[in-house]
Amino acid sequence: MTTENIDPIPVTVPPDSEEKVKFQDFDLPEELLKAVDDLGFEFCTPIQAQSLKVTLEGHDVTGKAQTGTGKTAAFLSTIINDLLKNPIEEERYVGEPRALIIAPTRELVMQIAKDAVALTKYANLNVTTLVGGIDYQKQQRELENDIVDIVAATPGRLLDFVRNKNIDLSMVELLVLDEADRMLDMGFIPQVRQVVAATPKKEYRQTMLFSATFTEDIMELANRWAVNPVKIEVESQQLTTDNVNQLVYLVTTNQKYNLLYNLIQSDAGERVIVFTNRRDQARRLADNLHRNEVSVGLLSGEISQPRRVRTLEEFKNDTIQVLVATDVAGRGLHIDEISHVVNFNLPEEAEDYVHRIGRTGRAGLLGTSISFADEDESFLLPGIEETIGMKLPCEHPPEELLTKPPAFSRPSKFKQEGSKHGGKGDRKGSSRPRRY
Repeated sequence: MTTENIDPIPVTVPPDSEEKVKFQDFDLPEELLKAVDDLGFEFCTPIQAQSLKVTLEGHDVTGKAQTGTGKTAAFLSTIINDLLKNPIEEERYVGEPRALIIAPTRELVMQIAKDAVALTKYANLNVTTLVGGIDYQKQQRELENDIVDIVAATPGRLLDFVRNKNIDLSMVELLVLDEADRMLDMGFIPQVRQVVAATPKKEYRQTMLFSATFTEDIMELANRWAVNPVKIEVESQQLTTDNVNQLVYLVTTNQKYNLLYNLIQSDAGERVIVFTNRRDQARRLADNLHRNEVSVGLLSGEISQPRRVRTLEEFKNDTIQVLVATDVAGRGLHIDEISHVVNFNLPEEAEDYVHRIGRTGRAGLLGTSISFADEDESFLLPGIEETIGMKLPCEHPPEELLTKPPAFSRPSKFKQEGSKHGGKGDRKGSSRPRRY
């Protein structure tokens, strides 16, 4: 843990750095290295190599890296290394995690937990998730069934557990704040602040904060919650991957659905994520596609967490071809072999464009991003182009892609689907957790 003051050392890593570092080059436990080998990891990514050099020595870190750079494996490796090398001999209680990871969305938390389970495959460490949309009492029972080592949580649900005294954060040794910029944008920082206050003072824990940007607000948070954090920045010459072919179709509002339907029916539309800006847009669009006999799933904040998990599994397993989503799926969604990302609506925030199209062109594969720009959205293009550092090709779609779809042949499916209670079940406080 961080117990000494060090001068902040900015570490900037070029994206094409020739330095090849293996996980085996670090003094990591055999249980962790075996799990890393099972996952097929050979060389560390730049953010992994540079952050592990610092975090494995116990220093706090503030890392700047885009989604998909491997930062999750970096902080999980640090956590697992610390927990295995510093076992607690005295009696422990349930509901007292040693490591806490906070992330802004349910999907990202679930993905982090999935990665944590994979990396702790050979270690006797328990991982628990606390997210909204799943019955509170069910999560409470999971916390009380056994001691927990690593908790991954969204801010709101975690704060509920803290307030109800169902979790004790006073024993947290390692704290991770992932996608801090996103939590700031979504207004979660007041909740995060209350959670962090329930953990030991920053001098008595190791803190790792990761963000896609180093704004003044982010650096203020890092300095408030960490002790002289080492800044690690993975440079990116352009924010969008070279593996993604990007195209903008200039259309009218009335042409959008015709264009989308015909793109999906073409040979190119193998596995497609369609992004909209609002829940009602996503629901209406998914419903129309279903009524046109397209195998489609819906992913937005109003859908219950169990349904969202099932939808993601169906999409990963090719049971459904198209996933219609709001930006709740824009970050932290790891699905290989997505052929197309379609922006049915251009995002109002340029950075959301980057995260949306980052769902395709992964793992060295080629992907395609197609954005629809109508008369009300075209003004957003200059901001997106400035952010990604390149001019987007804009053209009118071919006439054959604008032909009218067939009449609806199925009844509605998605119009009434959604969580009525926002995932908040009845909550009751509990007494001191029983011993183990």
